[in-house]
Amino acid sequence: MAQRLWDGAAEEIAITEKHEFLVAMVDGTLSLDRFRYYVVQDALYLTDFAECFRILARNGGASVADGQRLHAFAKGAEEDEKALHNSFFREWDVTGAENATAMPNTLLYTSYMLRVCSTRPYAEGLAVLLPCMWIYWHVGKCMLRLREELDEAGTRRAVPAFDAWIDLYAGEEFEKEVKDYIGMVDRAMEDADEETIKRMQEHFNMSCRLEHMFWDQAQLLMEWPELKASRSSSSWCSWCVRAGIIRSN
Repeated sequence: MAQRLWDGAAEEIAITEKHEFLVAMVDGTLSLDRFRYYVVQDALYLTDFAECFRILARNGGASVADGQRLHAFAKGAEEDEKALHNSFFREWDVTGAENATAMPNTLLYTSYMLRVCSTRPYAEGLAVLLPCMWIYWHVGKCMLRLREELDEAGTRRAVPAFDAWIDLYAGEEFEKEVKDYIGMVDRAMEDADEETIKRMQEHFNMSCRLEHMFWDQAQLLMEWPELKASRSSSSWCSWCVRAGIIRSN
């Protein structure tokens, strides 16, 4: 059943698996500045991702067994996945990463997931979280295949941090986690009506787009824009003062 969601986002996923950020990780040409940026933002993301699992575990639509499994997923996101991030932070002598500022696409993605998990039915919450796990597993496998091809051709510059990331998400342990979660989504879809499945597809597709945008953000080293009053804004404020709409100090 969950395969229906994947098929409905096949075009977006096919584009994402060839994202320049991911390809550059494999061939070793990605700048460490971009990777460090990504890791810090991903650590922030994982904190909210784990919270989404806990929110779903408390949802009345979750069985006791699924609630326990969701708590385990939260623990895995916060401990197992972050363990790799923390190893990078120690290597780079980075401190205070947990207090870093969430950049625009990080905040957009996590806010969307938290809203859906907090306000929408259980099945929709499951669907909005699925792309993060499934796409990471999928691109991990794609990257592993490309790495093997480039190694055979002798055209790859190996970077240990990049290889560790690929090995984690292409690994058997992560694959098992993803398949367990897909099974939960399958069961939810079996009991869902067509309107609910339509909403699940919408959330799944949006999260697929946000996954792509998350890597766009790292590739661009995106920052929050510096807001500056334009000349027209000053004129507007002056007019408001003269019209008595606002008071000058």
